Amino acid sequence: MGQARALLIGSCQAFSGKSAVVLGLARLLLQQGVPVRLGKPLADSAEATPDGAELIDDDVRFVGQILGLADDQLVPSVHLQGSEVARQRLLAGDLQAGAGFERLRQRLQGCSDGLTLLEASGHLHDGLLYGLSLAQVAQGLQAPVLLVHAWEACSSVEPLLEAQRQLGDLLCGVVLNGVPPEQVETLRADVVPALEHLGLPVLGVMPRSPLLRSVTVEELVRRLDARVLCCHDRLDLLVETLSIGAMNVNSAMEFFRRRRNMAVVTGADRTDIQLAALEASTQCLILTGAGEPLPQLISRAEELEVPLLKVEHDTLTTVEVVESTFGHVRLHESVKATFAFRLVEEHCNFQPLLARLRLPVAA
Repeated sequence: MGQARALLIGSCQAFSGKSAVVLGLARLLLQQGVPVRLGKPLADSAEATPDGAELIDDDVRFVGQILGLADDQLVPSVHLQGSEVARQRLLAGDLQAGAGFERLRQRLQGCSDGLTLLEASGHLHDGLLYGLSLAQVAQGLQAPVLLVHAWEACSSVEPLLEAQRQLGDLLCGVVLNGVPPEQVETLRADVVPALEHLGLPVLGVMPRSPLLRSVTVEELVRRLDARVLCCHDRLDLLVETLSIGAMNVNSAMEFFRRRRNMAVVTGADRTDIQLAALEASTQCLILTGAGEPLPQLISRAEELEVPLLKVEHDTLTTVEVVESTFGHVRLHESVKATFAFRLVEEHCNFQPLLARLRLPVAA
């Protein structure tokens, strides 16, 4: 193949870690003197360019800011997905990408240097209603594809095989992500050679990261529709784990000591558990049920700068909402971006990919 103008970063399912890989790969290219542009053909959320003519995806703008890219290095999206737009397209029977996709193609053809990294939607089928599924964009642009795939067990290969069937020779590499740390070496030793034998070149095996799966207290407030009782200025704290304060206080203290950066969910009447949680590695305390916390609890929380949240849900519902949030939020915190750089640098080798794309390869 000649030098590719664009590389698609896709996945078989949402929240597989594409943004982390885009960050790490983009930084590697910039360090090697390769000009980088970023885009997302089908935006999830976006804001208009200053002239109002085009849309820049919010993820693209965030990654661009982290990397210090100029506005002209951010590629506008073709469509912005939403329920009303989807309804209109369905009723009109409109499944074509349209003129915006042709503009994207022409923009890429006009780029004589470097590489444009285009992040695809979550699942393989996402974007079909807009003519912008992973396979449609790859084939329409004749762009090679790097897949980021959440690996759980050997059955995880099946979505990769389906992606391979759809993409053919355009699939040029796979990064396995979210691997339990204790399984990384075993995977490298036996699963990676097996995948490569099937024509799936593996460019990285990244361990699961509690930090990258973490969620801000502010996001929990939003999803739980919670009332913030104190420490409004600490809602940027990152929560990595969840604990339920339903046991006796001695057991709770022992349990809390073994956890880090946790959200603790407990009844509003369990002052003993609440005070114990405040003395541990707690990023926020979520109170359920009737009643209000005692003033001394609020005072202690303010001293320790731990946000207190009050919710109307019962404990079980609250726990379900919090658990569904981990690993399902976008990478929009600079501390996560910094960690993503390191994770990709340590666990991925993109040199074979760069060689295939005819880009500079580090000595």
